[in-house]
Amino acid sequence: MVAGIIIGASVFVQPSEINRHVPTPAGVLSVWIAAGVLTLFGSLVCADLSRVFPQTGGVYVFLKETLSPGCGFLWGWAMFWSAHSGIIAASSVVFARYVGHFVPLDDAGIRAVAIGGILLLSGLNYAGVRQGSLCQTAVTVSKVAIIAVLLAMVFLFARPAVHSAPPMPSGIFREFVLGVSAALFAFGGWHMVTYTAGETRAPERTIPRALLIGTLVVTACYVALNAAYLYLLPIDHVIGSKRVAADAAEVLAGSGGASFISALVILSASGVLNGVILAGPRTYYAMAQEGLAFRWLGSIRSAMIAQALWSCVLVATGTYRDLFTRVIYTEWLFFALMAIGLMRLRKRFLVVPAIFAAAAMLVAIIQIAADPLKAATGLGLVLLGLPVYLFWYAPRSQDASRPSFSRTHGA
Repeated sequence: MVAGIIIGASVFVQPSEINRHVPTPAGVLSVWIAAGVLTLFGSLVCADLSRVFPQTGGVYVFLKETLSPGCGFLWGWAMFWSAHSGIIAASSVVFARYVGHFVPLDDAGIRAVAIGGILLLSGLNYAGVRQGSLCQTAVTVSKVAIIAVLLAMVFLFARPAVHSAPPMPSGIFREFVLGVSAALFAFGGWHMVTYTAGETRAPERTIPRALLIGTLVVTACYVALNAAYLYLLPIDHVIGSKRVAADAAEVLAGSGGASFISALVILSASGVLNGVILAGPRTYYAMAQEGLAFRWLGSIRSAMIAQALWSCVLVATGTYRDLFTRVIYTEWLFFALMAIGLMRLRKRFLVVPAIFAAAAMLVAIIQIAADPLKAATGLGLVLLGLPVYLFWYAPRSQDASRPSFSRTHGA
């Protein structure tokens, strides 16, 4: 799940966003390594928390237990209405666009295929966590194997490109952080394995191991892939390309390279789509079990249906673009809070959580400063959940925690 959810289409499609900020081979690889280390630190924070709270719900449970139920609620609110459903919608559209490489599709056809992919994989996961996990395992193994073959072909047959020396942008530190932020988008989803802890054998051991191994595998794949791009293509070509993996494959394998990469992107997007569909309903289920969501979401299957329908609405209307891009950085604000919650739980300063919290806050702040208007609307969308919590769910939770006469008097 960890490797399959993280390795999506972005590492094959548009590393140019990262290279634009750091236009040197050494700088590019440094960005990917830094993003991998930061993701590893976040995984270690999640691993520590999952040992203490091996329950279904993941980050929602961590925030609720270490900080406050309201903080956990806002995470779940942002997940359902924008970030998580937006990932499902965006991944399904990427999947459909690359299906269009083999079967011509207009805009309506792309949306239809995207919605069909959501419904198909939601139906598979509706059948049970075992079926969804088996699908995820098969897709991930195939994906990593194909990447290994691609890298072996580069090593054996490719000739190195000649790199010019493009001018370095001003504000190197800021550009480096923006590059890391763009790379972190490609690392998204590393925390989602914690959502299924309640349905995992020995979660206090299995989840931390999965986070550690999965993050290291993905970091190795990403650094190697980007090294391959820079080996095959000049840096200015990489910066200007919107489908860098396809361009690299074409250099390596001719016109058939584009079809090869299209098939790989389809496989990668389906892996992300399946993993996110599997993980998300576990949070809504956990919230409903504690009175912080509609009661009918208190079944994982009902939560999966709701998630699928809302994601399909986002695809059909195209609104996922605004929702997803305007709220994605808020994840990192919540991740910083998660690390702070761990230190609060342990009642002492911890080096890795402190570094991760500071880095997560820096990433979020620089992203917000880069586009304040978009940031304000994205944060506003998240904060819309606060009055919902205060005026609807908070009174219910207070009533539930207040001891009744019958309980206190043994009646």
